[in-house]
Amino acid sequence: MPMSNDFKTRLDSIIKKIADHFGTPFHIYDEKGILETGNHLNQTFSKVKGFREYFAVKALPNPSIMKIMQNLGFGFDCSSCGEVLLARSIKSYGNDIMFTSNNTSMEQFEIAGKDGGCILNLDDISLVPKVPVMPEMICFRYNPGSQRTGNKIIGNPVESKYGVDHTQIVQAYKDAIAKGANKFGIHTMLTSNELDYKYMVETTQMLLDMVDYISDLLLIKFEFINIGGGFGIPYKLKDNKINVKSMGREITELIHKFKDKKGWAPKLFMESGRYITGPHGALVTKVINHKDIYRKYIGVDASMSALMRPGMYGAYHHIHVVEKENSSKRELVDVVGCLCENIDKFAVQRELPKTKTGDLLVIHDTGAHGHAMGFNYNANLRPKELLLRQDGKVKLIRRQENLDDYFATLEFEKDILITAT
Repeated sequence: MPMSNDFKTRLDSIIKKIADHFGTPFHIYDEKGILETGNHLNQTFSKVKGFREYFAVKALPNPSIMKIMQNLGFGFDCSSCGEVLLARSIKSYGNDIMFTSNNTSMEQFEIAGKDGGCILNLDDISLVPKVPVMPEMICFRYNPGSQRTGNKIIGNPVESKYGVDHTQIVQAYKDAIAKGANKFGIHTMLTSNELDYKYMVETTQMLLDMVDYISDLLLIKFEFINIGGGFGIPYKLKDNKINVKSMGREITELIHKFKDKKGWAPKLFMESGRYITGPHGALVTKVINHKDIYRKYIGVDASMSALMRPGMYGAYHHIHVVEKENSSKRELVDVVGCLCENIDKFAVQRELPKTKTGDLLVIHDTGAHGHAMGFNYNANLRPKELLLRQDGKVKLIRRQENLDDYFATLEFEKDILITAT
């Protein structure tokens, strides 16, 4: 089920006031729903000693949202130094940050090592000698290759650019030990938007098997396993929710069995993003045009630059028209933005209530990989972000871009390299 009925009811009751005050389009996030989901995740894995969620900053990189995560006791999974600096901007340091980059530059390593460092999760064995100062604790991202399958979004592991392969993983730890590491973790990320909880249980077993094998071979212990993110959300009405309760029970049992066998067990980390915030966000946009040619089109004041998932992946996002859901007057339409791209569509041949100019459309489940994946093609500007707080107040947490922002990188000191001799 797309956005919860509770969020929808609270939002719809005030949405016109919000639109009148802030203007459209905007992404709006539900603090109450985010807290409920985060608390439920913590409770689900409460019997695993040392469990911790590292929120995937790439899903929703906004400090106001990240502070909610911080208050839940979460750390932050960062894929770039920009995300690391965002985490540090709200006073998260050291082991509060998991830095999982790929194709990492020396400059990124240097930034990651400052201000107390972070948990360094290396994506490639060739990066070991490039780390300026090997931290005490090191982690590697494991790619099992043909032993596992991925999905459409993240790809087949054999074809994936991510991770240390099966033939390299032991040597990777040997190399790290030789450079001074003495605490260890192992990570993987094999799927995205997965609704079958069994996949995550199998991933946990895979990592525990690797820990068992490597620890015996190298006489080391592992501080943690990180099963990655990838928990899915039901974008379509017919989709079922991932069974987090069963997943928690079965993963907990696996870790307890490991401890019974070895006398110790690694902590359990994960890095959900979409699962935590996805259903608790919406893109609100206004109808500004209608076009009737070979198809009927509803033109809105948001574009693909605010939500690229439908254009990039063909992803489905449920849409409701405010105050018209029960209307018997319906039509088959494409909902489109203004970009000079035919894939600039939020819905294709979708049956919706008949609209008029000024109607508000709510595009569901944009709380992850919505604003975060925005761009500026056609000099289109990304919209504002709002937070619907638990007390019912609505707070601006990111202003909309303006043309000064767009032109800012065209202001620079003159710099010409003369190449003629």
